[in-house]
Amino acid sequence: MAIWQDLVTDHEFDARYSSVKRFVAKLRGAHGPTGHPIIVTEPGEEAQVDYGTGPMVRHPETGKYRRTRLFVMTLGYSRKSVRLLTFKSSSRIWAELHERSFRRLGGAPRVVVLDNLREGVLKADIYDPTLNPLYRDVLAHYGAVPLPCRVRHPNRKGKVESGIGHAQKTPLKGLRFETLGEAQAYLDQWEERWADTRIHGTTKRQVAQMFAQEKPTLLPLPAEPFRYYEFGERTVHLDNCVEVAAAYYGAPPGMIGRLVAVQWDATHVRILDHNTGELLREHLRQQRGRHRIEPRDRPKRTPAKVHTLIARACRAGEHIGLVCKEILERDGELGVRRILGMLSLAKTYGAKVTDDACAEALQLGVPNYRFLRRYLERRPPPLTIRQVDPLIRELTHYRDLIDQRTEQGDPT
Repeated sequence: MAIWQDLVTDHEFDARYSSVKRFVAKLRGAHGPTGHPIIVTEPGEEAQVDYGTGPMVRHPETGKYRRTRLFVMTLGYSRKSVRLLTFKSSSRIWAELHERSFRRLGGAPRVVVLDNLREGVLKADIYDPTLNPLYRDVLAHYGAVPLPCRVRHPNRKGKVESGIGHAQKTPLKGLRFETLGEAQAYLDQWEERWADTRIHGTTKRQVAQMFAQEKPTLLPLPAEPFRYYEFGERTVHLDNCVEVAAAYYGAPPGMIGRLVAVQWDATHVRILDHNTGELLREHLRQQRGRHRIEPRDRPKRTPAKVHTLIARACRAGEHIGLVCKEILERDGELGVRRILGMLSLAKTYGAKVTDDACAEALQLGVPNYRFLRRYLERRPPPLTIRQVDPLIRELTHYRDLIDQRTEQGDPT
């Protein structure tokens, strides 16, 4: 097929593809047909997605040719494919490629069949797989349902496997491109001229005609694109907050020590139940080092664990305890982390040195963690030369020796 297409494009070859096919078959020998099961789907019901290896493209940063990744989405009914190139992959890139494919198709299928790659499936299980939350939410935004295949059973998505092989063997084989845009433009024009106008070997119909029949049955696209976010897991700290980008956000009461799921973007931070995905709290983004806690979540009395921290600080040193009490009285539950920082300073520099520094801070009127940390970091190191030792003689001994030698007239 690739040879015939090149002959038509470059040399105005006027014979049919079957002529080239018969000629090549004589050179290498014809192979007998092999049987494969055909999965029949209704229009707009299913799409299959997968990665393959793309062409060599010069990387804009290194200036060297680098192998790209070929993303392919193939509709199950019409075999219409969307092929996109990328240098790397991640959870977000994988989701964005789906969104771009839906936009090119003008709609979304009801089911997306995929492999168990990490970008889409965190834990493979044919009955209850653990999906990547970002990928799951992107498909839900477009109304599609993911359907991971059984592990090591690629035949379930044979249509997209065939679409990958078709592109690798026909327009991209042996070619190199200077930019990713140039490679994508070449692939798009091949898709429009050759892939969409071909007569499919299984359906015996033109792909473009079948897609024109299938397109109205696709799910309509939402008015707005998906708002992407980052996600992770956090443990609720003693101040009942979780940390995101050095800022702290309050969780519901009674969550201290529990693992929660966290999602964040440029404007919001969402705290969700780790097991059910239920939204627990949603906060606006806060500056680094600041807290954001809803008024209903602020405790009316000091938790017992905070009293335990104050008792530890008092045992470490009298002035350490006084500073921690002032921090708690001034900052409330927001000062719990600073109290933990005071205990960390006592462990790093020693309780005696830290207690003396706290006494100085109280006298100067700056009993806060930041001042004490800088004070201890910049204090002069202790003297290491020994001033008193049994081997060091008193100076009077040297004086008497000098006087004795002088009286005897000893020149030494």
